Amino acid sequence: MDLKLVYSTFPSVASAEAVARTVVAERLAACANILPTMISVYAWQGVMERADEVVLLLKTTATCAADLMARVKAEHPYEVPAIVLIPLAGADSDFAAWVGAQTRPGGLPRG
Repeated sequence: MDLKLVYSTFPSVASAEAVARTVVAERLAACANILPTMISVYAWQGVMERADEVVLLLKTTATCAADLMARVKAEHPYEVPAIVLIPLAGADSDFAAWVGAQTRPGGLPRG
């Protein structure tokens, strides 16, 4: 199973959890981890910024990755969100099989 990790940052635990619940319910990601309390320093529109953020990590398959990234972007509160696809060199075979069983390309129909 070709697993991928999608990394994104959010302004709050609540906003990250809302997206996590959506993409797991739609079967685009098998599971999500939210890592709270991160400080980000970056330049935005010519101004140095500092923000408290959280990290959202989503486990998925290669076949679901593009749909997952598009859904995260559609639901994300930032104008230009960080959404990064990270290839995984390996995973426990039982975990990989579980991720595969929990996800499906295109997710579930929205409605």
